[in-house]
Amino acid sequence: MENFAIIDLGSNSIRLEVDQINDDASYQPILEAKEVVRLSENMGPENTLKRPAIDRTIEAIASFKKKFENLPNLNIKAICTAATRNATNQAEFLEEVFEKTGIQLEVITGQQEAHYDYLGVINSLPIVNGIIMDTGGASTELVLIQNGEEINAISIPQGAVTLTEAQLDTDVPSASQLFQLFDHLNTIYNDIWWLNRGTNLPLIALGGSNRTLAKIKRRNDDTIKDWEDIHGFHMSIQEVKSIFINMLSSNLDERKNISGLSKERADIIIGGLAPAMTLMRRLNSDRMIFSKRGVRFGILHERLANIRKANHAEDDAEKNGPRFN
Repeated sequence: MENFAIIDLGSNSIRLEVDQINDDASYQPILEAKEVVRLSENMGPENTLKRPAIDRTIEAIASFKKKFENLPNLNIKAICTAATRNATNQAEFLEEVFEKTGIQLEVITGQQEAHYDYLGVINSLPIVNGIIMDTGGASTELVLIQNGEEINAISIPQGAVTLTEAQLDTDVPSASQLFQLFDHLNTIYNDIWWLNRGTNLPLIALGGSNRTLAKIKRRNDDTIKDWEDIHGFHMSIQEVKSIFINMLSSNLDERKNISGLSKERADIIIGGLAPAMTLMRRLNSDRMIFSKRGVRFGILHERLANIRKANHAEDDAEKNGPRFN
């Protein structure tokens, strides 16, 4: 048995998941936590991580460590994504985190992030064909799934925080700002040669901005008790558009009062949803399927697969036994 702790440091938030993994590769979740740290805040064109974002992040990591450090048989995998990946002061940041917390962060590539998204989705939802979209704070991962297989994947260095800071007024974006934002995203999509193979396929939505759509929809349905239970929830393109249009017609204070939309996300939600809205229109996608199982669940299933592989190797060795000439 081991306690497997996963720290996922994104550009907007940091999350912790701890699972107890049994010797047979079955598991039980025992702990989850989340903090909004906005690590990519004000990185600017120089792509430098700045304070106080660095301080918030280190404080959150130290707080997470206290939650699991006394668990027996502890195995820690701590990863960081786009903000750290793109930072010119990446080495200094990683060193400071290790010195102050004892946690060694691993910078994963955009392709690895997309692959973990695929593993998380395919091991938790009955998806045969579709496009995974994970919109984070400073990157967006896209994965084409056909017949349950990962066919193509890419990470785009644009996310909710970076798009908002570069393109939009956080109160009420102007028509010209929105036009430039959607045009910018379409230009990026034009360069992804395989993207049109996802025409008419559903969008499998990951990331806090995209999931907010489902939370708003469910929060305003009186027949639903657990409005945050969005895993596997479907929305039509008409329902998605309706919520997005309402956001566009609201100022920041009004968005903060939308049920299901976190006040901490209200300033970046329009920029955060723009990649999905642009892509759904481009691919003529008629529905969005929401997943709560992304990178962390993918990392967990990678670990489970490795344990099963080791178990099978041990079983084969026992069956074959020693050989004598």
